[in-house]
Amino acid sequence: MDLKKRGREMKEFFDRKTDGYDEVHAAFAGTKRMLTDHLDEETVSVLDLGGGTGLELIPLFERFPQARVTVADISQRMLEALTARPFADRVRTVCGDFFETDWGEGYDAVISTSALHHFAPEDKLRLYRRVRDCLKEGGQFLNADKVVPDRRAQEETLAEYAEDPDRWPHMDTPLAPSSELELLEDAGFIHCSVELTDREDYRLFSARK
Repeated sequence: MDLKKRGREMKEFFDRKTDGYDEVHAAFAGTKRMLTDHLDEETVSVLDLGGGTGLELIPLFERFPQARVTVADISQRMLEALTARPFADRVRTVCGDFFETDWGEGYDAVISTSALHHFAPEDKLRLYRRVRDCLKEGGQFLNADKVVPDRRAQEETLAEYAEDPDRWPHMDTPLAPSSELELLEDAGFIHCSVELTDREDYRLFSARK
């Protein structure tokens, strides 16, 4: 998978979708709140991967008003929309590719929702290693994301994308839950687990450094 090309596609797609993003993703409010519900009580520093306009940060700042959050996203337009949030002064934004951008380190937690289901397993393994590296010892990684039922469906989706990557400007390539857990373990995480969410095709994955 050409990650630079994929990154450009994602940027162009989400730049175009910024204005209606909150309306579409309001349906994911319950899944986004699960991230906050699973954070440790002492959480202070958080990295939000693909945080976009900051929807998942609404419940986070309700529970952790003193949190310090870095939001990383490939779309500058999404990050500009985030600046209208009442908590924007407590957020640092970083615009760029997940595989090259410097996020910083020493985070209590890394969270993500609806953002990481665009990568092949080998690329996601590299990404998960980057996530682990930026966490403090014992830190949490919480990822609520789209999945497919099993590895057969996963391979069919990846093959469809590989056959003609230019067919659509945006195509999801979600993995099976078992693949996600295996990748987290291969990346060096411990206490890896998966939970159901309020959406049939989403799961919450939890892991620790």
